[in-house]
Amino acid sequence: MTIPLTDISNPPATDRTLLWQVTRNENPTPDAEREAILANPGFGQKFTDHMVDICWSEKGGWHRPRVSPYGPIELDPAAAVLHYAQEVFEGLKAYRHADGSIHTFRADQNAARLQRSARRLALPELPTEYFVDSIRRLVGVDGAWVPSAGETSLYLRPFMFAKEAFLGVRAAKKVAYYLIASPAGAYFAHGVQPVNIALAPNYSRAGKGGTGAAKTGGNYASSLLPQAEAYEKGCEQVLYLDGEYLEELGGMNIVLVRRDGSLITPESDSILEGITVKSILELAADRGLGIEQRPVTITEWRAGAASGEIVGAFACGTAAVLVPIGRLVADDFEIVHDGPEASELALSLREELTDIQYGRREDRHGWLTRLDAETPAA
Repeated sequence: MTIPLTDISNPPATDRTLLWQVTRNENPTPDAEREAILANPGFGQKFTDHMVDICWSEKGGWHRPRVSPYGPIELDPAAAVLHYAQEVFEGLKAYRHADGSIHTFRADQNAARLQRSARRLALPELPTEYFVDSIRRLVGVDGAWVPSAGETSLYLRPFMFAKEAFLGVRAAKKVAYYLIASPAGAYFAHGVQPVNIALAPNYSRAGKGGTGAAKTGGNYASSLLPQAEAYEKGCEQVLYLDGEYLEELGGMNIVLVRRDGSLITPESDSILEGITVKSILELAADRGLGIEQRPVTITEWRAGAASGEIVGAFACGTAAVLVPIGRLVADDFEIVHDGPEASELALSLREELTDIQYGRREDRHGWLTRLDAETPAA
């Protein structure tokens, strides 16, 4: 079935009208099996019945948007992504509210970050309108996969890669954008607990002028070894440094909490701009709390924790939202935040943000986009 993109409200402001082709999965997951999955979805283990893909070529631009049955992607063995890692991705969620409606959170920010990542990896930039519409299209056919239990969601994974078959080191002239989705359970099944993180002084997440600010797979591949070493130390995450300066965790941003409630977060052109941490800082500013985004050294954190000036720290990311940091483990020292004040503010901000995402609190910033109201029937 072909559906003109212009049939929905707010069509993309471009000079090309894309026509969506929707092909229903002839063997969708049976209702009972899907409900069993939604009762205990885990994270990233099961996937919905459909996926989205849009093609791009140097001559044709963005074209042939499709919703099709979820399944393997066929690639030529010479596809550029397999040899030169020219790919980027995003992560966001769809939330079911108490009235049954489905919303996503700050999707325009994810679209903008995907564009920045694409620019850094010499990939084409997907217009924000196409990005948001791809989510609407997928949820339009797989809305039943959005769970309704507390703190559950449908995790959305947009990604883009170079598919042109060639072995020359240059930007690919053919690219594919895909969107898949996976139901996600509550990240903390038994309540939010502080995590232990390991300092990784012998590893660099990204270098100056590198790809640290892009959400690209190579950054995550290089984190796997230090992450495995952190597990051996009884830690759940790794903190990277740029010399003396704090960067970020393997997949989360870090924030320090002062005694007066003000917040400090590292700023650098090699840190991925987190949408969750950005939202947390805006909510903190709404409360009148001080916000500092600047370079921060590990020495400043150690001294502040020792003097009582820094009373806590937390990490932010799409999957966990926000989690207090109880202990930083280094080879020759530890930083411990174990008093009630270490996590009180963090948990309060987490509750406020998740209340907005799930529709339990007013969305005064206009961060939510409803996905199920304007989607054409497939």
